[in-house]
Amino acid sequence: MNKEAALHSIVKESIIDLIKNGEYQTNTKLPTEAEFCKIYGVSRTTVRTALQQLNVEGYIYRVQGKGTFVSENKVKQFLTSTVEKFSEQVTMQGKNPSTKVISLKVIEANATLAKLFKQNIGDPVNKLERIRYVNDIPLQYEIAFLPWYKTPGLNIEACEKSLFKVLETQFNLKVKKTVEHLEFSLADDSISDKLDVPNGSPCFSLETYTYENDGSVIEFSKTLFRGDRAHFVIERNY
Repeated sequence: MNKEAALHSIVKESIIDLIKNGEYQTNTKLPTEAEFCKIYGVSRTTVRTALQQLNVEGYIYRVQGKGTFVSENKVKQFLTSTVEKFSEQVTMQGKNPSTKVISLKVIEANATLAKLFKQNIGDPVNKLERIRYVNDIPLQYEIAFLPWYKTPGLNIEACEKSLFKVLETQFNLKVKKTVEHLEFSLADDSISDKLDVPNGSPCFSLETYTYENDGSVIEFSKTLFRGDRAHFVIERNY
């Protein structure tokens, strides 16, 4: 690591600490680049690079003609044995969750879905597309697949709420466990439009397999989270 790279990392981490410690409050204006140069005794290039990285990582945002401001805290998503659903996790953080169903339709199972749901190729499968919002800002885009023979009559109104609750109350399907795979990805044109982020923005990609008591898969989903708005917490108990 060269000296310039080391300096901008130091500046960046220092600003993050000040944000986390409350020295720089949410939605308050940060010092200018020139002021940061004086504070840290570094060049404007160093400060600009640090601020660019903080912007990409979602710690700050810029308003043209007004300056740079501290972003709201990222929404925590807990990858633990927690039973709290999306809306409950968001509400506990003092934020307002909402869901918009983009599409709900019946499709024919391809080879992958047929194998997953132990069906025949061509059998009906419910395909659900949703966007989940926090304080009216899109956080995640989700595509979910459910075997139609287990979820006939699934409707849009029900899908605007907790899908797991619908499975239990409407279809008597009890979720036993989920297996989740988390990866890094970049937003393409379609995802950037749905999540209101620039093309190529960093995202978290989460694939979820949902199992009921008999070990069968009752739902498979792929969810894209905005990298600048989501923060994952992994808890292990020993």
